[in-house]
Amino acid sequence: MASAWVVDHPAHARLLAPIMRELSQTDDIIIACERFEVVKMLENCDGYMPRRKTHWVPRPVGKGRWKKAWKRSRISKRALKGIETVISVGAPIETRVAPKSSRRIYITDTEVNHLAHKLARPTDIILPTHFDEILAGPLMRKSAKFHSINGLHGHIHLHPHMRPKTVSDPPRVMVRRLQGDGIHDKGELIPIPEKWMDGLSTFNADENNVSGNPWSLTQRIADMDGVMTQSVTLASEAVLLGVPTLLISAAKRGFLNRLVDDGYPLFVARENDESVLASWLAGIHLTSELDLPEWPDTKSELLEILKH
Repeated sequence: MASAWVVDHPAHARLLAPIMRELSQTDDIIIACERFEVVKMLENCDGYMPRRKTHWVPRPVGKGRWKKAWKRSRISKRALKGIETVISVGAPIETRVAPKSSRRIYITDTEVNHLAHKLARPTDIILPTHFDEILAGPLMRKSAKFHSINGLHGHIHLHPHMRPKTVSDPPRVMVRRLQGDGIHDKGELIPIPEKWMDGLSTFNADENNVSGNPWSLTQRIADMDGVMTQSVTLASEAVLLGVPTLLISAAKRGFLNRLVDDGYPLFVARENDESVLASWLAGIHLTSELDLPEWPDTKSELLEILKH
């Protein structure tokens, strides 16, 4: 029963890696997007993700995106012949071109990915319990079997992390800027003011410009005193690790609401609001006071759905 694992984003690689280690068979395939960080992760996947026959497909964004989507659909359709299960995280094309007899599993936690939701043709949809259906639009009207998991995607591939009681002087902060060519970056991206980094020791981990092994990025996050980012995905991973995080973005996500409600150290600046910056800087020095919620067993829930 061969399966296809669709890796469209570096966060998807981190999410699927522990699941593949338990479920993937040697005749499985990977369909991977030709984006810099994904390429680097699959090149350096030993010890993290099983190596499988990989079919590379373009990322359908920017100029000529429809031509790229058409090329991707052709490559994927050929690759998926004889495949019985497709596991995709927010990537719709493979669910459209897979054999009609296959099980097509669509995993998402991003309500506003409306175009992908509209194009997807899944048999199964896996959503977190905090998913905001009002923001999701057409996805909730799909003729598919809906499954629910309790927790964020980061709960699947991360582990609870004990934070140090002392803060470096100056504080060590990871900064991640996005290129802004993502499907839902338009209208969400807010520039990070350079002056907000004054007095901090910064480590840059900008999109497509991260040095070292990309699989070690979350460990680097855990070693930081704080994170400043335009990426909602990296923000969610950082706060799950207990790192006070300043997210500078206009993005709306159900998982951001859950993180705030659960008491994680997430500070969201939806404009260049220096009061939020001040709260985050103060929060960096209060890490030892954090009382984080119990870690849900989201991985086991996802494994159970995929097995059956």
